[in-house]
Amino acid sequence: MAGERIILGIDPGTTIMGYGIIRVVGNHAEMLALGVLKLNKYDDHSLRLKIIFERMIALIEQYHPDELAIEAPFFGKNVQSMLKLGRAQGVAIAAALSRSIPIFEYSPRKIKQSITGKGAATKEQVALMLNRLLNIREYPETLDATDGLAAAVCHFFQKGVPGTTKKFSGWKGFLSANPDRIDG
Repeated sequence: MAGERIILGIDPGTTIMGYGIIRVVGNHAEMLALGVLKLNKYDDHSLRLKIIFERMIALIEQYHPDELAIEAPFFGKNVQSMLKLGRAQGVAIAAALSRSIPIFEYSPRKIKQSITGKGAATKEQVALMLNRLLNIREYPETLDATDGLAAAVCHFFQKGVPGTTKKFSGWKGFLSANPDRIDG
């Protein structure tokens, strides 16, 4: 379909990796998939990275995304955790690059700001706004999945509608430009 694009959003992690996939047609986005990859049952960090890579390739082959939106690691006090998270993000990016998919990285604050209008929003607030926007019928067992979906939706808001230069600064900007998308 002309003007259609698929965006794969990733919330990287070495214990749980969240993902969400949306289809964008014009100024309309619909959720295609939402889920998590549970890695806590594997003790070997290298094995976790291998599984992340393989699952990313499987998602890419199943949904054929045009773009990858990924949450950037935030700076924490635990250096070892940061290294592991950075590796998980790098492996997810490498999988997308191996299939020539463009990568777009967003800070956690930018994603929250884009979805809720508040950069300090909670995971629950992000999930509620995504539900209103995409009519999520079944909530995932962890909010890591909606965090992955939020990365994809943030990218949609930032990139705008294909063939235009319109970009949305967040949920409010999108709604003001698309009043027909508001349910009574």
